Amino acid sequence: MTTFDKREEGFEKKFAHDEELRFKANARRNKMLGLWAAEKLGLAGDAANAYAKDVVMADFEEGGDEDVFRKVRKDLDAKGVASSDQEIRRTMTDLMEKAIAEIKATG
Repeated sequence: MTTFDKREEGFEKKFAHDEELRFKANARRNKMLGLWAAEKLGLAGDAANAYAKDVVMADFEEGGDEDVFRKVRKDLDAKGVASSDQEIRRTMTDLMEKAIAEIKATG
């Protein structure tokens, strides 16, 4: 194997690792976002956990975060819960930072 091949293999492994971490961070952030929204919706216990799972699943509708944002926005609006778009997006950003930190801390 040449030096170039080894370098290419190293980049491929790092890319795969980074993608796995990104997937885990997104899933963790979405679960935390679901629990945050569940609390605002007055859900607790199993109902809150089921809602958080629904938020995680919403992320598979399309690429990016808009599908998750739309789900939470729609559900909050449907229950008449006051929450601005900026609050939801800020919470998504804050929870992503927290998810990344948790993943890095657990190795």
